[in-house]
Amino acid sequence: MPQRRLIVEAEVGLHARPAATFVQTATRSPATVTVAKGDGAPVNAKSILSVLALDVKKGDAITISTEGDGAEELLDELASIAGAP
Repeated sequence: MPQRRLIVEAEVGLHARPAATFVQTATRSPATVTVAKGDGAPVNAKSILSVLALDVKKGDAITISTEGDGAEELLDELASIAGAP
């Protein structure tokens, strides 16, 4: 399962618009997508409530994992939304 660990650089973390865009992007893909904060348990990245419950702020480390068609491209897009350089 491809994954990427990154530091969130978006000013509002994964709240508000970045969270909505993150979830919408994950939902458009047929791939399985999870996101975890720090070393915590992964949650379904296609669920806005699950993503918001992580309470990811700017500077927090997250791990995004994908499995399925287009996984690498999806990782790139999701990392970009989180503000990764």
